[in-house]
Amino acid sequence: MATLIDLAQHYNYIVTIFLMMAGLYIVIARGNMVKKLIGLSIFQTSVYLLYIEPGKIIGGTAPIIDPAFSVYSNPLPHVLILTAIVVGVATLALGLALVVRINEAYGTVEEEEIVEKDRDV
Repeated sequence: MATLIDLAQHYNYIVTIFLMMAGLYIVIARGNMVKKLIGLSIFQTSVYLLYIEPGKIIGGTAPIIDPAFSVYSNPLPHVLILTAIVVGVATLALGLALVVRINEAYGTVEEEEIVEKDRDV
């Protein structure tokens, strides 16, 4: 019973691991490039959650020195995740632009069909 209570206390890590495995599965198992980009986005979201979760301390305040407060939250994970979100959006935009160009060149976004067309040439 104690392990069930421990799992309930760390549900946020369970959700993070689930999202990470779901995103990784989508990237590996799907041949459609748009679906792969969606899987990559889900995987990136799980990494964001993994970094943000320990950054907030219950009862902690912003790190402004004040004698009334003794517990502070670390702002560094939040700053790093803001940067990671910007990089993730840029990566997704570039990936979608490449998928559009590949679709124009090959007429499909399925990896197997693209490889087959390249093999025939």
